[in-house]
Amino acid sequence: MTKRFGFTLAEVLITLGIIGVVAAMTMPTLMNSTNGAQYRTAYKKALSVLSQAVVLNIALDDYDLSQTSTGTATTDATLYNLFNNRMNVIKTDDGTGTADKWTITGQGTVSDKAKIGPGSGNYTLYFNDGITFTFKKDAKECSEASPCKAMIDVNGEKNPNKLVNCDGQDWNAANVTDCKVTNPTDVYPVIMYDQTILPATEAASAVLYGGK
Repeated sequence: MTKRFGFTLAEVLITLGIIGVVAAMTMPTLMNSTNGAQYRTAYKKALSVLSQAVVLNIALDDYDLSQTSTGTATTDATLYNLFNNRMNVIKTDDGTGTADKWTITGQGTVSDKAKIGPGSGNYTLYFNDGITFTFKKDAKECSEASPCKAMIDVNGEKNPNKLVNCDGQDWNAANVTDCKVTNPTDVYPVIMYDQTILPATEAASAVLYGGK
């Protein structure tokens, strides 16, 4: 008689069960890693595009971040006009009479440099690639001695809307050491002055430069 070799139904079910358990354990980590890589790329792109907008504005309108005012005319040298005129802005929000449109979360107590979200007292620019850029309406004359604060959200209103943090540390701690960011999130505080736009926190710097 011819012998036939194969797996029993029980063996197949056990194998499929093991594969399912392993997949369930690894998929969240894989998804976080994929999202983190996308956030990192979008953050670097946003910083580059914003910096290029400042350089372009100097060439065309002859003023940089340190020469801005808080005027309301479309011809005034303001932060709003600078970025709105030099970037692909599809929508703007002046936050008039509104509360924060979404909550930005983070570890520890959020400091003043991170209390910049879309809402009352702030301008928010929505770019065609989904990135939002928020800064205070009264921001002007951004110099190295007195930089202006702003916030980049690389995916706009979509979750997680979470401030980037150093692994295992309170991002708002006074003395952050050896900052590493394994899984970058989507919200990045930045400072602006003269012709420069830089990360405002150790965690935001770690994502950009790969370390402290």
